[in-house]
Amino acid sequence: RYVAALSACLTHAVKPLEWLDRNPCRLVTKAKENAGRVRFLSQDEMKRLLDASRPHADLNLALLLSLTTGGRQSEIMGLRWPQVDFQRQTILLHDTKNGEKRVLPLVGEAYTLLQERAKVRNLKDDRVFPPAKATGKNRGLREAWDKALKTAGISNFRWHDLRHTAASYLVMNGVSLVEVAKILGHRTLSMVARYAHLSDEHVVATGKQLAEKMGVA
Repeated sequence: RYVAALSACLTHAVKPLEWLDRNPCRLVTKAKENAGRVRFLSQDEMKRLLDASRPHADLNLALLLSLTTGGRQSEIMGLRWPQVDFQRQTILLHDTKNGEKRVLPLVGEAYTLLQERAKVRNLKDDRVFPPAKATGKNRGLREAWDKALKTAGISNFRWHDLRHTAASYLVMNGVSLVEVAKILGHRTLSMVARYAHLSDEHVVATGKQLAEKMGVA
């Protein structure tokens, strides 16, 4: 990662800045990256965390949206009402990390809570999570997030792991890695390859169901 970041900077220095004739990092052999961390909530952990978040409306809604869409924290917290289509039950992301538009599903409790919030929203501010009136600053969820994790008894868990949780449950429910990549907004399958072992487990479970139905279990 360090070499890749340095290489990107040096490439910029070559073109368009023309400060260097060539990128010396091209001669550096890049080590193979590991599969990356995969930490996701069990069903019990998920229930405990959602229950712990309910006293804080913003946190509860943001959690539900993150879990059911796989959206990044910045995408969820930066939502604006024109992006929300209640009739189609979708959220349209215009400016994503990879520069492409993406559609998120709006379902379940997240859909219901967002509808309720829309009825009492500030007509002069189109942000779903508007800034606090007292400070005028964007609403930070760090304090509420840490408190909810502590109350739920969950450790070694970051907000970004909610995205891993969404992806993991998609894979475990038979969604292909290609479809998961599209839902999460990844351009390559290498980003979702870390979930491949979960699809293997699903294959085994499906095989067991097949054997039971055939009476040869």
